[in-house]
Amino acid sequence: MRFSLLCIVAASRLFAKAPIDELRDWLAILRESRPALADTAFAREPLTKADAASASKLLWEDHTAFLRTTRAAEIVGKIIRIGDREMKFEIVAFGKREDAPAGGRSLFISMHGGGGGPAAMNDGQWENQIRLAQAYHPAEGLYVAPRAPTDTWNLWHEAHIDQMFDRLIADLVALEGVNPNRVFILGYSAGGDGVFQLAPRMADHWAAASMMAGHPNEASPLGLRNVPFAIQVGANDGAYHRNKIAAEWGAKLDALQTDDPDGYPHFTEIHASKGHWMDLEDRKAIPWMEKFTRDPLPTRVAWRQDDVLHRTFYWLAVAPEVAKVGQKLIAVRSGQNITVTAHDVPKMFVRLNDAMLDLEQPVVVRVGEKEIFSGRVTRTIRLLADTLAERGDPDLMFSAEIPVSF
Repeated sequence: MRFSLLCIVAASRLFAKAPIDELRDWLAILRESRPALADTAFAREPLTKADAASASKLLWEDHTAFLRTTRAAEIVGKIIRIGDREMKFEIVAFGKREDAPAGGRSLFISMHGGGGGPAAMNDGQWENQIRLAQAYHPAEGLYVAPRAPTDTWNLWHEAHIDQMFDRLIADLVALEGVNPNRVFILGYSAGGDGVFQLAPRMADHWAAASMMAGHPNEASPLGLRNVPFAIQVGANDGAYHRNKIAAEWGAKLDALQTDDPDGYPHFTEIHASKGHWMDLEDRKAIPWMEKFTRDPLPTRVAWRQDDVLHRTFYWLAVAPEVAKVGQKLIAVRSGQNITVTAHDVPKMFVRLNDAMLDLEQPVVVRVGEKEIFSGRVTRTIRLLADTLAERGDPDLMFSAEIPVSF
């Protein structure tokens, strides 16, 4: 009897479907009829390296197919709505989609000036930013000029902007063939204020950033470790001390790069004899930015939480309930070893995929000199799906994670 039961168990295991086959069955169900992936057993089963790659591809294809059917109206109508906010935008294309480089088109998000004032003033600033497309003239790609959802002084760094830019990028990747590793951000005046804020706090989105004639307010450059950053201001642009503060920020980036020579690529130029308008001398940032492509999995990550909190940053994550302003995380990856240092972070997660290291071998995580994890990790469909849902980015999908407490 015992022998028979063992045979039945062995046979059931032999003929059980692999998780990747169960995922295919799940994806074949109409989306509205699918059971929650988190409730399925197969989503928690260990994956092989090959099956993790296949699962990533299947999930990404399903995700982009869904966006194509549900988001096309946003691109046609050139407006994104989230909650009670809406963001209009215009697109100027350079080159044809069929002539795009391997990997897809570049995307330049260009933020207008203006700020606190009547809507008509900001509309005029938006129209000017659209016209600047032909003056800036990237070599190829999509130049997108959004109209800020509000007319406040901080119109480009209010909390809703992060969500709207996330959605805009995801739409253009899925529907217009944008390469997620070739997304650039730039802005003039109040748009430059936005670059100072958004480039570090959304650093894992950008291939490079260009700040023109703006003011950083309370922003920190720490998160720019992997984002090439251009600073340009007129030497006579003394309002709000823009000229002086731009030079100070350049010095901050110099110091960060001295301590970390492989990070913080940047240039700073205070244009002689120019005021707030730099007579398009700032166009030099466009070909400079175009030399760069985002590394979504850098070996060193520096993360500081700004006043708009984020749950994820490159291959790091924190639970929403522990995220707060001013937290800092530095994580370094070398071979199979990861070292983390933190300030005011009680718990976080190191996320992993097969592009980062060899998940067939043990991974070691240290907090300072203390080893807190050493061993093999488990790849799962559930984490691949969760990280895709969080970011909608094919290069920031992770199959395994390690919790780290401090």
